[in-house]
Amino acid sequence: MPLSNDIVLRPRFKIKILDNQESLIDDFKHAKKNQSEFNIVNVGKHIFIRFPRQKKYYWSPQLHLQIHKINKTSSEIRGQFGPTPQVWTIFMILHFIVATLFIVFGLWTYNNWVDKQSFTLQASITILMVLTWVTLYFVGSIGKATNTSNMRMLNTFMKNVLRIEQNKAL
Repeated sequence: MPLSNDIVLRPRFKIKILDNQESLIDDFKHAKKNQSEFNIVNVGKHIFIRFPRQKKYYWSPQLHLQIHKINKTSSEIRGQFGPTPQVWTIFMILHFIVATLFIVFGLWTYNNWVDKQSFTLQASITILMVLTWVTLYFVGSIGKATNTSNMRMLNTFMKNVLRIEQNKAL
């Protein structure tokens, strides 16, 4: 699982496995009962693997797996690493606010420029919104970088549950 792409804040992957969908879901249900290192939540064909509350902090990653049936004997697992939905929602709301303010102050700057009025304040806030967006991106990148080892732990756990080393992966 390469995590070297610096642009992607929530890395994704796909694995094709020689096992049916129900069996894979049952593997995670069995793992949930037999270990305490991770919290496993199963909702239909979706599996969420998270750190327990005592090991969790604000930007802790989780692994979201979707298990899709290809045929009777094989499945495809689509995985995505990322922060909890609450953290990601706050992060996206901040992006939305910054984008909205950028558009509003950008239009106000343009309007004052066309009307030959002072637009220094509006232009400054527009530039500040660009800098804020870049800052948000770097905060997300730092969050991802500091959690790479945790993402690897989640990935190793998933591979152990699925016994991928035993040539189940296509």
